[in-house]
Amino acid sequence: MVKHAVEANFDGLVGPTHNYAGLSWGNVASKSNEAAVSNPKEAALQGLAKMKALADRGFVQGLLPPHERPHIPTLRKLGFDGSEKKILGDAAKQCPSILAAVSSASTMWTANAATVSPSADTADRRVHFTPANLSAKFHRSIEHEVTGRALKSIFADERYFAHHPALPSVSHFGDEGAANHTRLCSGYGEPGVELFVYGQMAFNEQAPAPKKFPARQTLEASQAIARLHGLADAHAVFAQQNPEAIDAGVFHNDVIAVGNGNTLFYHDMAFLDEQKVLDDIRARLTRTELQAVKVSSADVPIQDAVASYLFNSQLLNTPDGMMLAVPGECREVKSVSNYLDQLVQSGGPITAVEVFDVKQSMRNGGGPACLRLRVVLNDEELKAMHQGVLLTDELYERLTAWVNAHYRDRLTRDDLADPMLLDEVRKALDELTGILGLGSIYDFQR
Repeated sequence: MVKHAVEANFDGLVGPTHNYAGLSWGNVASKSNEAAVSNPKEAALQGLAKMKALADRGFVQGLLPPHERPHIPTLRKLGFDGSEKKILGDAAKQCPSILAAVSSASTMWTANAATVSPSADTADRRVHFTPANLSAKFHRSIEHEVTGRALKSIFADERYFAHHPALPSVSHFGDEGAANHTRLCSGYGEPGVELFVYGQMAFNEQAPAPKKFPARQTLEASQAIARLHGLADAHAVFAQQNPEAIDAGVFHNDVIAVGNGNTLFYHDMAFLDEQKVLDDIRARLTRTELQAVKVSSADVPIQDAVASYLFNSQLLNTPDGMMLAVPGECREVKSVSNYLDQLVQSGGPITAVEVFDVKQSMRNGGGPACLRLRVVLNDEELKAMHQGVLLTDELYERLTAWVNAHYRDRLTRDDLADPMLLDEVRKALDELTGILGLGSIYDFQR
């Protein structure tokens, strides 16, 4: 029996150490803004404003908490010892790059938090979660343990939710989470097709691969997650990302394609074998017809797609058709802005475009789609999850006041060694877990 279901979006709340350290090789925006002065308070308020706008439109909107940063336990594992003040000082003096890495607020991009399979697709009819190991980048590889704790706290009822540990943290099983995964379906509560996009085959050195930037997701990781989640062949398609796109700065598939319902919105450079990908999806999407909306390089060159993050947008259902929630940069790039005007007038499934200001996130290489993890939940599952992270007017006001009370409005890389910053972060997060009712998920609380 098909159950009514919704697609809930869980945005990452930007953390107090949001800074521009340029840690992500292959992410053009991240590297181009390296060493700029950030504004953590503005970043968090921008993210909350996006969440509130979508909640006000009737979308189910939740949030995931930031992580403790700088992460002292990781510095201790790397040989720094003594008091926390000494550890921070020694790390700043001996290896500032390591201090920047363990201070990153990258957990804000929850599209990388995990891969999620809805109960309509899985063998045991539970929602399955696998936190991404993010092994391609050191600063992100330390996230999955706390991410897993947060997800288990929010989705705790084992009758409805199944949690898996992250895959082995080695390059052969590099996993970037939902940034390389999307789901297509006729209705959220009906069986769908999960599209896993990978950059390379780790066990086949002769297979096509990018030459300039690393491919972060492997076929082997995607296949392992499909097995763990109990997905039958009828519910999974594996597609290779175009290596040329990766070398152009498309480090994740969600920088060049986005899907929702029966619609796949993608650039003509997205896939290595575009026709096979479409054929495989259509063969499995039996309850509805795939709406493939392709953007040509002639209309939007790949460089403009990367600069604007056109495809790193949220594709959302509305009563009047699908709405594309884009970053403000899409209106600053002429080819993209012109294309969006044509798109709305084309008579296709995407009928509206709405612009969101997430500039602080964009400067670090993440747009609206990076900021959210999609979780399809039927009515019983939605009721069974922890309600404290679902955005309401009251929670929005509390979180806005919380940000204003605890966040700095200016942060540089040099500030990361300030012991007062660590104290500020812990005080803020301790209060946040109380506001959200998540329990002791952080190392300093355990």
